[in-house]
Amino acid sequence: MKIRINDVRATGHCVQGIRYWFASMGLDFREFMRDGIDSEVILATEDALARRVVSQIQKMKAETNG
Repeated sequence: MKIRINDVRATGHCVQGIRYWFASMGLDFREFMRDGIDSEVILATEDALARRVVSQIQKMKAETNG
């Protein structure tokens, strides 16, 4: 699943916090802003916050697609 900035913001996270998290994980924030990122890449960090955010996004998208 491709995750975009609006998806992450919809989970209640601010852009500055997202930028910090990307830097702490060694991920390219600018690339994420431009192209999004696959959920598998985020989950591969094995970070608890990442798992929680991806799970929330999956639920939101499932509800939207109904």
